[in-house]
Amino acid sequence: MQEISIHLKRLGKKKVHSTTIHTNEVVKTLEDLLVACVKSELSKFNEKRENPHLLPFLTPSDIQKQSTSGKIGFGEIHNLDKATIEESIQVAIQGFKDGLFIIFINDNEVQELEQEIHLDQESIVTFLRMTFLTGTYW
Repeated sequence: MQEISIHLKRLGKKKVHSTTIHTNEVVKTLEDLLVACVKSELSKFNEKRENPHLLPFLTPSDIQKQSTSGKIGFGEIHNLDKATIEESIQVAIQGFKDGLFIIFINDNEVQELEQEIHLDQESIVTFLRMTFLTGTYW
């Protein structure tokens, strides 16, 4: 089983969320990495839809933690539809192709899905979510 350290960062934000995924599959390309990440997170996503909290409540420490992000909520999930593996993989790949996020492995950007990558125990994979500015020119 391979353990991969993942950092999630949003452009313009200081906070970096760190997590670890576990995979039994060999990760040779960027596409393999995306598939492994989707498979790892999909079970967590669907589990939240299968076992929603019946009566969520917030403790004072929960309120304090959430207040630092600027939004305090009960974490209710309104859409209980489960995600499918095939569709989720395609969405992740399309998001990469569309430039919604970029990926770095040990501070080196990986730009092609077919690009061969080498991951070891010390490797850090960073997903950087891009922020697009919108506006009108009229």
